[in-house]
Amino acid sequence: MHIAHLLRDESLGLRPLWCEDTMLGREISGVTATDLADPARSVRPGELVLSGLLWWTRDDGPAKAERFVSALRTAGAAALLAGEKAHGGVPDDLVHACRRHAVPVAAVPAHVMFRTITDSVQLRQRGGPGGRPALPEPTRERLNRLLAEGADPAALLDAAFAHLDRPAAYLLTSSGRTVAATTDAVHVPMDVPEDLPMDVTGVTVPVDVAEAGPYERMRLHLPEPADTPPRVLQEIAAILATWQRSGAGRRAAAYEAASALGALLTGGAADPFALRAALLACGLPPQGPYEVITAAPDRWALAEAVAQLRPGGAAVGALPDGTAFALLAAERPAEQPAESPTEPLAAIWPLVAACDPSRPQHAGTAPRADGPEDLNGALSQARYALASGRNAAPDTSSVTDAASFTGLAALLTGIPEEVRAAYSHTVLGSLLAADNASSAVLLQTLETFLARDGSWARAAEELHLHVNTVHYRIGRIEQITGRDLSRLDDRLDLRAALLCRGM
Repeated sequence: MHIAHLLRDESLGLRPLWCEDTMLGREISGVTATDLADPARSVRPGELVLSGLLWWTRDDGPAKAERFVSALRTAGAAALLAGEKAHGGVPDDLVHACRRHAVPVAAVPAHVMFRTITDSVQLRQRGGPGGRPALPEPTRERLNRLLAEGADPAALLDAAFAHLDRPAAYLLTSSGRTVAATTDAVHVPMDVPEDLPMDVTGVTVPVDVAEAGPYERMRLHLPEPADTPPRVLQEIAAILATWQRSGAGRRAAAYEAASALGALLTGGAADPFALRAALLACGLPPQGPYEVITAAPDRWALAEAVAQLRPGGAAVGALPDGTAFALLAAERPAEQPAESPTEPLAAIWPLVAACDPSRPQHAGTAPRADGPEDLNGALSQARYALASGRNAAPDTSSVTDAASFTGLAALLTGIPEEVRAAYSHTVLGSLLAADNASSAVLLQTLETFLARDGSWARAAEELHLHVNTVHYRIGRIEQITGRDLSRLDDRLDLRAALLCRGM
């Protein structure tokens, strides 16, 4: 690979600051990144040097830049790529030093990651002798233009496989969601992965993005690769990796906007104008209706599920306490009966959770919010549903709907375990004494009496006791707890305490 190849790569957006025409043919043997003031020991002959210029300050003057570039010349560096992010540009002193020592220099825009440049160089080096890529040069140049223009992955796939008669090709996530496919490829539902024609002739190539977690990883799949050279598939996968990395800044900005919305919703009564602005900043309609989902512990699991449920019509962020949440633009008109996204989410949640089996993933949903004024309530319900699912089965991935709380026992599962235990101990008192046989007898009598709707006769029958004995024991329970079991409120208190004890 030559310096000219690098500077012509539109997807990188490099800005040449100084380079003579005769230097464009310099061979690049590798890449190294350094922010040492004296990089001589870390640079090998022919290497492209990436530097964020953290070693330089505005007070240093030309001497420090002179020493840095002199070391590059001594080490035989092919060229210097200087990042603009740290100082808002490349210092003139550095450019002048590069000119004096005949070291080509170009500026790296603040939004371009060094990893993207490294991948581009390594990709050409893997292509074969002389740094030639596996893809035809016109195809690669078109792909670079598409990347620079921010094209979607479907356009990249069509362009990448155009010279191969566009075989069916898919860009898939770890959970099986189709991110993109070539134009003529058969649509594959995420919840029916067996429909994907992955027979013995299929080929899958990972899209290698080191920063991607288990829910973000992607792969390029061709059910019928025919005679497609493996090097071509690897190069296309690397281009798709560049596309995925290029969206990191956009995804981070969307996450921050959604998190700001979450903070507004949990901060009490939100100003309607501020709420409207926050919804619009997230790309959501200002009038609703909306669906709300909460999740823990990984927000990326929720993001992957939401991408399947509502591509492009949702915001995913974090609440101030760290809980992940998603706000979706509801598909049904507000006049229709409100419902939650539980059923479609529950259908795909196991596929998402399977991306990392070591970490159970939980989600909570709530009935639809018809307008912005209903969001706070829907969010509170979804958070409680999430807590309920985590408390009830912490080691099993689950989706819990707030609408499923149709009984006292289900409602109590959302209360933290420590609070339930404290309530049970406060209400039942010495009846919980494990070393007291009479307390155990009284506790059994209370459970049976309440389970039989306060019927003395039925409780006595089940306990094989005389009714008077049951009366006596209930009297003792009332003395110990200070409750009157003839009152409905006291019965409910004791019933809740017993349920909390048994969870």
